[in-house]
Amino acid sequence: MPTVKIGEIDLGAGRPLGLIAGPCVLEDRDRVFGIAEKLVKVAGRLEIPFIFKSSYDKANRTSCGSPRGPGMEEGLRLLAAVRSYFECPVLSDVHEVAQVSAAAEVLDVLQIPALLCRQTDLIQSAARTGRAVNVKKGQFLAPWDMKNVVEKVEATGFQRLLLTERGTCFGYNALVSDFRALPVLRSFGYPVIFDGTHSVQMPGGQGTKSGGQREMVPYLLRAAAAVGCDALFVETHPDPDHAPSDGPNMIPIEDLEGILKNVLAIDAAARR
Repeated sequence: MPTVKIGEIDLGAGRPLGLIAGPCVLEDRDRVFGIAEKLVKVAGRLEIPFIFKSSYDKANRTSCGSPRGPGMEEGLRLLAAVRSYFECPVLSDVHEVAQVSAAAEVLDVLQIPALLCRQTDLIQSAARTGRAVNVKKGQFLAPWDMKNVVEKVEATGFQRLLLTERGTCFGYNALVSDFRALPVLRSFGYPVIFDGTHSVQMPGGQGTKSGGQREMVPYLLRAAAAVGCDALFVETHPDPDHAPSDGPNMIPIEDLEGILKNVLAIDAAARR
C-alpha cells in the first residue's frame, strides 16, 4: 500500500492512526479557531497525526433552507488561516469542477462527497491538481464498487488517494456500518479512513434536516480500530445541539479525547 504524505503526516500501512476532525461546516473565525485550537491540543497530547476538516459550502442539504456555510471564497480564507496559524493540514469538500483549482491552492486534501463519488469529471479534476484526494464511498455503493472509482483516479496517473467508509443506506432515513467494507477498500491498495460520525447519520430523518445517533459514535470508532483502518474521520463541535449542520451526529468536543484514548488502545492491540 502506498503511503500518502499530507504535509508532515504519512497515512498508510504501518503508520500511526491518523485523525481528521473538525466541525461539519465553517462558522465565524472565533468559533473555527476555538475548535481548531482544542483539536490541535488533543492531537498533540495523544500524539496522533491530525488534519483539520470543515466545509465551506454544504451543497448537499436536506432542504433549501438549511445553512450552507460561508461560501468558497470566505471559507477558503478561513481554512488558509487555520493552516497557517496552527501549522496543520486542512481538508474540505469540492462539489464542482469549477471549484477545484481555487480549492487546491489552499487545501491539503480535496474531498469528494459521498453523493458525488461517481462524478468522473470532478474526481479526475481533483486528482490532476496533485493534492491528496479523499473520496467518500457513496451510501448507495457496495464496497467493491469503489474499485471503479479507484480506476478513474488511476487513469490520471495519480496515487495520492484516500478512501473513506461512511455507512450504507439501510431502508429509509437510516445507515448501517458493514465493517467488511474496511478490508475490501484496503485491498485496492490505498489508505482507508472510517467516518464515525456520518455513519450514525439519519439522512432526512427530521423532515427538513437529518437526524443522527451521536451516542453510537464511540462504539463504531472502536470497532473500526479493531478491524483496522489508517485514519478516523470525526465531526465535533462545542455545542452540537445548536450547530448549523449535522448536530445530531457530531460529538461534543469535550468528549473527544476520552473517546480517542479508548480507540488508540484498541488500535495498538490490533496492530500487535
